[in-house]
Amino acid sequence: MFDELSSRLSETLRRLTGRGVLTEEAVKEGLREIRRVLLEADVSFDLTREFLARVQEKAVGQEVLQAVRPGQQLVKVVYDELVALLGEKQAPLAFASVPPTVILVVGLQGSGKTTTAGKLAKRLKLEQKAPFLIAADVYRPAAVDQLRTLSEQVQVGFHGEPGETDVVGIVRRGIEAAGKARARSVIVDTAGRLQIDEQLMQELVRLKAAITPHEILLVADGMTGQDAVRIAQGFHDALGITGVVLTKMDGDARGGAALSIYGVTKAPIKYVGVGETLDALEPFHPDRMAGRILQQGDILSLVEKAQANVDEAEAERLARKAGSKKGLDLEDFLASMRQMQKLGPLKNVLGMLPGVDAKMLKGANLDEKRIKHVEAIVLSMTKQERKDPSLMNGSRRARVSRGSGRPVSEINQLLKQFEQMRKFMKSAGKGGMKLPMGGGMPFGPR
Repeated sequence: MFDELSSRLSETLRRLTGRGVLTEEAVKEGLREIRRVLLEADVSFDLTREFLARVQEKAVGQEVLQAVRPGQQLVKVVYDELVALLGEKQAPLAFASVPPTVILVVGLQGSGKTTTAGKLAKRLKLEQKAPFLIAADVYRPAAVDQLRTLSEQVQVGFHGEPGETDVVGIVRRGIEAAGKARARSVIVDTAGRLQIDEQLMQELVRLKAAITPHEILLVADGMTGQDAVRIAQGFHDALGITGVVLTKMDGDARGGAALSIYGVTKAPIKYVGVGETLDALEPFHPDRMAGRILQQGDILSLVEKAQANVDEAEAERLARKAGSKKGLDLEDFLASMRQMQKLGPLKNVLGMLPGVDAKMLKGANLDEKRIKHVEAIVLSMTKQERKDPSLMNGSRRARVSRGSGRPVSEINQLLKQFEQMRKFMKSAGKGGMKLPMGGGMPFGPR
């Protein structure tokens, strides 16, 4: 997410930060480069112009604080303006005082609308909001079946009427069913189109009038750049959307949609989709996202992710054992690796650390398949071999190679790296170092 934008913007600011005196000409030169970076990231021209005007106004002639370089003050000004451009503060869902809260999910076909409805249901279930899904897409073949499958995966209530075409009637009956099921939130997945058209809008306008939803969330494809902004404006003019969910933000999206959509519509980005799995939906925090773009990290989101996904008791057990005389074995290593996997793709996790930029991540060996290969090797060992890796002689390694489908050289490398890691963990544990995960993963050269 924002890799190219982040890398180029940070490089421009880094050059300015190194200067002892920040003249008006130097600021203007830096802003010209920032302007180029933002436009190439597909940020709207008008928003870019307004953004730079505010930065220049605040940066030029500003009193220099003691012990703070002028360039660092410029970084702070750019950060503040990025936060404002992204929506200033997090906008959570608005829940009704008397349940159920009705959430209308709208968007174009192919934007990931139905999958997002499933992801949102899973998130709301974890938040104890008792979600219920309603299939209101009567046009796309298998749309009802897709949402039904998602509801079964998340294990939440579902209402759909295959073959029925009265959208308002379907949704009304669905809300009644949700009430009987004591649902606290209802997610209505509406029909999408290949482009904004009057028929789609009129159907949604009638549906909005009939059920008066508490939230109208537009699902927009983050890969479409300025098209996503135009689409958002069209839906906002017709329906008055209350929020946006940006999908496919884990790919090589240039970031223009995220940086433009709030400024154009004033509808806050409430969530971003960062993967294909049902738990890959994250609340959008403008301040944290601005920090990520400027490579200042996002430790708060990383801590929240760890608290939600990592078994604290297991992590403590692994940490204690790592510093013990016996040390970790491959059983513990496998448990530790699975704890790490719960945090999501390693690239995303490392991207939340301060100072880690796109170039560093590209240079690292972060192939997710490598993790699967390591897991296959360890699972191909007997329990005794995992407990005591010193048993792994030549014939045992050959057997594990056949069982895991990986070459013997890879098994040798894993065992060597594991032994090095175990020695380090024991010495670190004796020194009182806190080991958050109790282990690590080998990502050395293949």
